[in-house]
Amino acid sequence: MPEIKCPKCGQVFTVDESGYAEIVNQVRNTEFAKDLQERERQLLKDKDIEIKLLTTQAQAEKEKSLADLHREIEQLKAQINNHEQAQTLAVLNAVNRQKDEIAAKDQKIILLESKIKEAEKDSEIKEKSLKENFEIQLKAKDETIEFYKDLKTKMSTKMVGETLEQHCETEFNKIRAGAFPNAYFEKDNDARTGSKGDYIFRESTTDGIEFISIMFEMKNEMDTTATKHKNEDFFKELDKDRQEKGCEYAVLVSLLEADNELYNSGIVDVSYKYPKMYVIRPQFFISMITVLRNAALNSVQYRRQLVEYKNQNIDISHFEDDMNDFKEKFGRNYQLASDKFRKAIEEIDKTIDHLQKTKDALLSSEDNLRLANNKAQDLSVKRLTKNNPTMAQKFAELDSGK
Repeated sequence: MPEIKCPKCGQVFTVDESGYAEIVNQVRNTEFAKDLQERERQLLKDKDIEIKLLTTQAQAEKEKSLADLHREIEQLKAQINNHEQAQTLAVLNAVNRQKDEIAAKDQKIILLESKIKEAEKDSEIKEKSLKENFEIQLKAKDETIEFYKDLKTKMSTKMVGETLEQHCETEFNKIRAGAFPNAYFEKDNDARTGSKGDYIFRESTTDGIEFISIMFEMKNEMDTTATKHKNEDFFKELDKDRQEKGCEYAVLVSLLEADNELYNSGIVDVSYKYPKMYVIRPQFFISMITVLRNAALNSVQYRRQLVEYKNQNIDISHFEDDMNDFKEKFGRNYQLASDKFRKAIEEIDKTIDHLQKTKDALLSSEDNLRLANNKAQDLSVKRLTKNNPTMAQKFAELDSGK
């Protein structure tokens, strides 16, 4: 049986196995509990230490994190502050630029509005002036229309014709001083040959050389006239008057055949029936004189030579033939120019848009006049007298007398 010695009194006693097991178990339980308690205290102590350590570490990490966070916050605040300052500065700059642009635009707008107001004011003044002028012209036109309507109902056929004559004479007198200071334009009162035209136009140079002459006949009739005349009815008599009065050209100023497109288109050349004869409406009266006059100016120097030769009593039998030949050639070239001019005049009545074509047609007539002038330049005394023994002898005598 196992013996057990008491640690306090030193007595040895014997216990059986069951008692021994119970004592061992009791001791074991007591030691275990004690050890367990010790271990529990140690664990609690270690746990407290670990908790304190973890708490300290956590506090340190927290403080560090808070410090880092605070630093980051400060950095962010600084960045935000800098950004806000930059943004504020940019905004201020942008606002200032915008203000400057707005001010400049406002200034431009004010200036533009001022100009617009001035333009509107000028436009209103011009519009008012144009309106007033138009109303005045319209009123004058209406009054003129009414006057002529009333006049036509009152006057005889003879008076109608005289009114057209007065119109042409008035139009000529308006520009006589400036355009035709040396011209003669008077009524044909010479009826010794049994007939007479209405007006004769003649113009001479300052030294008395006549270079253009035109016989004018003015024809009109009342709307109520039963028998309607045609322009062609007066061609023969007009040509006769032209020849008897020694005029180079014949012009019929007519309001007859009002619906005839041929005569309404402009200057009509009827020289295919009677030489150097034209038919015009009253609005082309001054234009007709100007065209014929300007064309005739190119022949002044040759007419002057002809007068000088006649004054010297030179035999001009062949000279006149050559001169007539020259005049015929000149007439052909002038005819070409006249055709061009007639076409140009036709375009004038059709539309304003054709003015450029009219200008081209007028300019093209210069080529024919230039050709005529060149041919005239080739005309010389020697050429005209080469087949004339009498004139050759005269010139020889003149040369020997020198």
